[in-house]
Amino acid sequence: MRQLSIAGAWAHEPRVFRDTRGSFHEWFRAPDFSGAAAHPLSLAQANCSVSRRGTLRGVHFADVPPGQGKYVSCVRGAVLDVVVDVRVGSPTYGRWEAVRLDDADHRCLYLAEGLGHAFMALTDDATVVYLCSEGYAPERERGIDPLDPRLGIAWPADVEPVLSEKDAAAPALSEAARRGLLPDYDACVAHYRRLGGA
Repeated sequence: MRQLSIAGAWAHEPRVFRDTRGSFHEWFRAPDFSGAAAHPLSLAQANCSVSRRGTLRGVHFADVPPGQGKYVSCVRGAVLDVVVDVRVGSPTYGRWEAVRLDDADHRCLYLAEGLGHAFMALTDDATVVYLCSEGYAPERERGIDPLDPRLGIAWPADVEPVLSEKDAAAPALSEAARRGLLPDYDACVAHYRRLGGA
């Protein structure tokens, strides 16, 4: 797994074996995950979303602790998957990084608890599956505006974004910080240490 520029985010780039029958790849390996994240993946929920081109989901995150770590893969079509550091006090606070996930290279993305997550569907019927470390708890779920100009995520210019009412009404990063909605970096680091048994 390759560490991204934001601590707590990794990309898994599997070797894909292709022949006349199709292809095979390992999209999750526990030893690789544990070696990178310094703890095993606790699986509490598995999600699947199907989106038409332009659908923009996020930026979503959950209160820490316990937060919700996500291991994300696109099994049909393609998405631009984005991790956003919304942890107040983090050295990379406010920074984002994008990784293309698709059904050709089969990259996966892991985001630790406390990081924001969003993606835009680049194709129709883009199918994203993700493993979650905690189950969905609406009272702990938060979001920020994925089109916040100060955040400046470089979504594809040739794709018109389609947002849910909830995501369109989400506050800007600065407003979420002012309202105390964002995770605290030190609390997140302490949570990661607990997950690793330290």
